Amino acid sequence: MSTTPTATDAVKSNLSEAGSHLKSAASAAGEALKGAASAAGDELKLGRANVKAELADSALSGIAAAESGGAAAKEQMDALMDKGRDLIDSAAELIRERPLVSFGVAFAAGWIVAKLARSGGSDK
Repeated sequence: MSTTPTATDAVKSNLSEAGSHLKSAASAAGEALKGAASAAGDELKLGRANVKAELADSALSGIAAAESGGAAAKEQMDALMDKGRDLIDSAAELIRERPLVSFGVAFAAGWIVAKLARSGGSDK
């Protein structure tokens, strides 16, 4: 008998080689997926750390804004108090300059308030 390879032997050999290459390709694909998963995990960890850092910075900025808000409210209150003092001083000056007119205006204002209060009470 001859030991020359037959066509069937060639097909078997080629299929075996193809199977070996497929096995190697599957192994390479698995390694690539593991590498991609590892890289994705690293990116996820980095992204999570960045989000935490930004949230912490946001909280610190919010606290600073709240502290500044208290100071701003105090400034506004001081400005309102100054305006109130100015109005009182102006009224006092007007009363000193024209006491009879001031008394007349105060009397008229009191009469109007009393009239409004009486008419509002009788409607009920």
